[in-house]
Amino acid sequence: MFSPDTYQNRRKALSETIEDGIIFLPGNIPVPMNYPSNHLRFRQDSNFLYFCGLDFTNLNLVMDTGSGDSTLFGDDLTVDEIVWEGDRISIKEMAGLAGINHFRPNKDLSKHLKTKKQTIHYLPQYRADQKNLIDQLFNGKGSSKNLIQSVIRQRSIKTEEEIIEIDQGMVVTAEMHKLAMLLTRPGAKEQTIVGQIEGFALSYGRRLAYPVIFSVRGEILHNNEYNNTLESGQLVLNDSGAESPMHYASDITRTFPVNGKFNKRQKAIYHIVNEMQFEAFNYCKPGKSYKDAHLKVASIAVEGLKSLGLMKGKVEDAVATGAHALFFPHGLGHMMGLDVHDMEGLGEDLVGYDDKKDRSDQFGLAYLRLAKELEPGFVLTVEPGLYFIPHLIDQWKADKKNNDFINYDKLDSYRDFGGIRIEDNIIITNEGYRILGPPIPKTIDEIEGLMEDNA
Repeated sequence: MFSPDTYQNRRKALSETIEDGIIFLPGNIPVPMNYPSNHLRFRQDSNFLYFCGLDFTNLNLVMDTGSGDSTLFGDDLTVDEIVWEGDRISIKEMAGLAGINHFRPNKDLSKHLKTKKQTIHYLPQYRADQKNLIDQLFNGKGSSKNLIQSVIRQRSIKTEEEIIEIDQGMVVTAEMHKLAMLLTRPGAKEQTIVGQIEGFALSYGRRLAYPVIFSVRGEILHNNEYNNTLESGQLVLNDSGAESPMHYASDITRTFPVNGKFNKRQKAIYHIVNEMQFEAFNYCKPGKSYKDAHLKVASIAVEGLKSLGLMKGKVEDAVATGAHALFFPHGLGHMMGLDVHDMEGLGEDLVGYDDKKDRSDQFGLAYLRLAKELEPGFVLTVEPGLYFIPHLIDQWKADKKNNDFINYDKLDSYRDFGGIRIEDNIIITNEGYRILGPPIPKTIDEIEGLMEDNA
């Protein structure tokens, strides 16, 4: 945990945006995996973590914005629970660690809230159990829009101690990616390598920020299947990241050849994606629009694919019609913090857009999660990619979609190419940006050099 002052200051800053009201923040409870006493591994709610830092089950926080008082609701373990689960610190001690001045048992929560005459504010919930709790306590009544906007504003700006946490997570993530490259060879099983890199994180007491994406089917954007045997001539895409000790995320992607050497075609596509990321970094500074960065990156993609004969026509026209999205169907990046897609549970548009940026409904551009102007303290991903998705190619070709910009006949020889994505995590500084964490092999020479050492 951070110091009690950190959490007190966070709650104070939030309270100042909500005039004379009550803020209710429920923590998470254990979730049964397949029968009542066998639970999934516990993960605390990120908003609860942000405002009090307590990584324990069955806790709730009530903040009175008028008085500035906070009350922690929870229960000390019974002897029977201690027999099975072991002891833990008391609710009183938890309150002290978080700088909370009052604590009460959970049985008093409903009565306590009913005595309050102020408006009660709460955030949207993403779990059925918490939605049921909100319904029971408030019968669907309450106000949350102002609270949502205030929490997003506050959590969007990362402090130095938060950046230190993310950097700590990145140390493990970097080693996970290097290990994956060293284990990759023809004949290896995807599942075996995934198990090794997950186990590496676990051996350091870290959990994954999201399920590993590791596959020779890199064109499947969120591929969590690991059933393939690696073959020479294929590319493998590894998108994986560990959490820090305090659950701050990391999110890194590297793409590399199974046999340790990029062939000519793979190098050509890799160079385009690398150039896309390089150009994106030029937009990573305060006041720059991330939507503008995305569109610029899309133009780099079109220029590169034109040079290979896969696209044609005017670059600006191809981008305007969304023709590039056949190859680049996702957004350039997203916010990152306690959640790998930071605060998306509060509303993706509220996190990534503002009044100046309406979300597009155009295929590809619609998936841009972050479009607004960048500010110092924002932590985000920069993750361009190019993919050859047979089903999408077939659909667009049958519909004669963007025939003026795409050479469909030439695409036939790329159907089994897969995909390439390069992703780094950055913080926006007053001067520009900084890539977080230690270096991870990224250039063709760096990747081939590491994999050659293991040949």
